[in-house]
Amino acid sequence: MERRKPPGTEEGWYALHDLRRIDWDGWRAAPDRERERALTEGIEHLRSHVDLADAEEGGSAVFSVVGHKADLMVLHLRPTLEALDRAERRFESTAFAEFTERASSYVSVTEVSGYMHEELVDGIEDIEDTGMRNYMQQRIYPTIPDAEHVCFYPMDKRRDPEYNWYDLPLDERAEYMSAHGDIGRQYAGEVNQIITGSVGFDDYEWGVTLFANDPTDIKHLLYEMRFDPSSSKFAEFGPFYVGRQFPPEDLPALLAGETVPTDGAGEAVTDDAESSLRESTDDGGTSSGRPDTSAAHEDVDAETMAGRLARFGIDLDEHPEAGYGLLFTADADAEALTGDVGGLRGNFDHYDTHVLTAVRADAGTTAVVSLWKNERAANTASGFLADLPGVSSGVGAPLDGESEASDGAETDSHGTDADDDIRGELDDLDIYAGKPHGEDVYAMVLYSEAEPETVREELASLAERFDHYDTHVKSAVYANEHGGERSAVVSIWETKDAADTASGFLADLPGIVARAGADEEDGFGTMGMFYTVQPEHREGFVETFGEVGGLLAKMDGHLETDLMTNLDDENDMFIASQWESREDAMAFFRSDAFRETVQYGREVLADRPRHVFLA
Repeated sequence: MERRKPPGTEEGWYALHDLRRIDWDGWRAAPDRERERALTEGIEHLRSHVDLADAEEGGSAVFSVVGHKADLMVLHLRPTLEALDRAERRFESTAFAEFTERASSYVSVTEVSGYMHEELVDGIEDIEDTGMRNYMQQRIYPTIPDAEHVCFYPMDKRRDPEYNWYDLPLDERAEYMSAHGDIGRQYAGEVNQIITGSVGFDDYEWGVTLFANDPTDIKHLLYEMRFDPSSSKFAEFGPFYVGRQFPPEDLPALLAGETVPTDGAGEAVTDDAESSLRESTDDGGTSSGRPDTSAAHEDVDAETMAGRLARFGIDLDEHPEAGYGLLFTADADAEALTGDVGGLRGNFDHYDTHVLTAVRADAGTTAVVSLWKNERAANTASGFLADLPGVSSGVGAPLDGESEASDGAETDSHGTDADDDIRGELDDLDIYAGKPHGEDVYAMVLYSEAEPETVREELASLAERFDHYDTHVKSAVYANEHGGERSAVVSIWETKDAADTASGFLADLPGIVARAGADEEDGFGTMGMFYTVQPEHREGFVETFGEVGGLLAKMDGHLETDLMTNLDDENDMFIASQWESREDAMAFFRSDAFRETVQYGREVLADRPRHVFLA
């Protein structure tokens, strides 16, 4: 009996294709805070593995999967099988894993074989051809392509009586494989592949992972190969999984039924964007597994609604763009409800039709107020508001000015964390209180007690990763111009969601002690941002700040004011102030001293400063 000769093989990195289904029912039923925790831990886990925080070599990538077989695929390449095991178990320890179940998985190892070169017997180093040796090394130590689409499938070679691959002589098998490879090379530059061997590791003998920007290129390649005898006679295929690659930070978009990768979809969208919230199915769910967003309030007349809103301090004259109002009462304490409403408001802010969402309290009654430009948008929001903890009932009604608001005209998008009544008062004083770049961007400010240079070094590597996303504007460290104990980390993004995602990473920087405005005991905080000083006036600006600081120290309610300077650009500054109350801060902004300071700034600053109210 003749025994066929197996080709030599060389192995590289171990591979795990981890395929997951989302428990959509569990996700819909979970409270907002549990979902936020799950997303935070899921993003942190996936990002740390994509960034190879757990290993010196390898790679990881995340993919959405189209079709019923799975929702998510995570691909890990690591130097050891133990590293794959650890990555798999660490995922199971995250809160996000509780909302998933494994649809499938595949374990294998990157491989090249002697079919590629007859000298591959004892290892790649035996091959004298330098070009071939380098090519093989690239195959077993691959870089995961950043192509948009992926296709993964396992496969076997047949062992049927008529077509038994393993019964063929080595030279005949090599001839088949050479012809097969010729087809693949025709798609060079269009389709990239990672070939992994799984004999003894999983149910099939090989895993094939194909990457392409155009998914039809994958289809054309595989279709052409079907007619090649190495496939038509000898190949057996397992299930196919196809999907799109996306960054871990887009995990919320995946769970929200949005397109991933977002490609900037996190920016504010048009007033028709509510239609992307899927219509409810007959069973009360949604086709994408999103929470039920059908209206959950009782209709009342406009006069009744205006009276109820006034009870909770909402003056509709300050919101002429509002066309429809919602008011939900809650058994929960107003302070306890604020965090949940804040997270919901962050999502609402993506829509141009959103005007205001806030928690209000009066005579022991807690209410959540939400104003929208039109009824359709409000009806969508109603289902989310009704799911807030402790909410018992809600009412809604059209408001005066609906006809004006429904034309889709843009309105100012003021403030970051400020309430709308503050914004209106600042407008009356001709003080810009918008988002800090004068555009639709969002600023995160954190303080650190570590050495500024230490924070700067750590932020530099983080900012490199942030720069991969179009929503990142800038991140920088600002030191106290007069040697104070704290430096500041400022990170500016085009969307609130992107900034909030970044905050989880920023909070891990050395010595971080607080997020600006997060400590209620700090009172009311303000920031004058984007003080870009003309270089010839820098010294005079710093001196003038000292004089203003002396004046502020004498004002009622003033706690502290610091001048912070960008370590990478000494002419880029911001001024951070803390006050005992909003009223104390507003007294300063109404003062002659402030007007004189503004006038002086016009002469020495390269651009207009922006004021941001944080608490």
